[in-house]
Order: sequence, then structure tokens, then C-alpha cells
Amino acid sequence: MGEWEDRRPPRATTVVGALYLVAAGSHVGLVSADPTVYRSFAERGLFAFVRSGWTDVVMASPRSWIYALAAGEATLGALLLSGGRVARLGWVGVLVFHALLLLFGWGFWLYAVPANVLLGWLARRDWPRLRGT
Repeated sequence: MGEWEDRRPPRATTVVGALYLVAAGSHVGLVSADPTVYRSFAERGLFAFVRSGWTDVVMASPRSWIYALAAGEATLGALLLSGGRVARLGWVGVLVFHALLLLFGWGFWLYAVPANVLLGWLARRDWPRLRGT
């Protein structure tokens, strides 16, 4: 077997990695078309620092911050798609990303809690096969 076959990520890792690349692209497209599209994203944040931080920092320069967020998502996707040990770092990042969504309000809990349970299960299942360089 060649080096890539040894490192090729399992199917769930590949699907989540691809999803993160698509999400990154969609965020870039949305904020490029309308920089105010995410203005209300943190309105129901659980803590004042989340709401004010989003309004005062992110929305002060939405393209820059959302592009940075998209770069982070794309990085996580690329790590997962790379396979091997680096994909493990991608899984950790994906789980942390979804955990941080909980700060943005109870509505996000409806998505992020079940998503993190599923993602955690998939990561745990794929983890032993993510070895090598």
C-alpha cells in the first residue's frame, strides 16, 4: 500500500472535513455579498460579553472577522481530509468549535448538543484509524 492509502481518512472524517470546507466557502460568499448578514448572530448570546463582543468587535469589521472564521473552518476541514494524526487535531477543533456555539444562545443548543454527540461518536470511532504521519 502507498503512503496515501495508509493515511486516507475514514469516511466520516472525510465527510465532516468536506462539510467544513463547504461551510467556510458559504460564509465567505454570504459575508462578501452582504457584510451585515451576521449582524443578529449573537443577539441571544448567553453572556453580555458574547453579545457585546460580537457587536463591537466582529461587526465593526465583519468581512475580516468572518473571513478569519472561514479560514479556521477551512483549516479544520483540511486537517480532517489530510488523514493521519493531523486529522485528530481536526476532530478536536470541530468538537471545540461546536462547543463554543453554545455561547450564542439556547437556540444553538438545539443544534450543537446533538451535533457534538454525533461528532464525538464519529471522532471516537475513526480515531484509532487516524495514525501515521
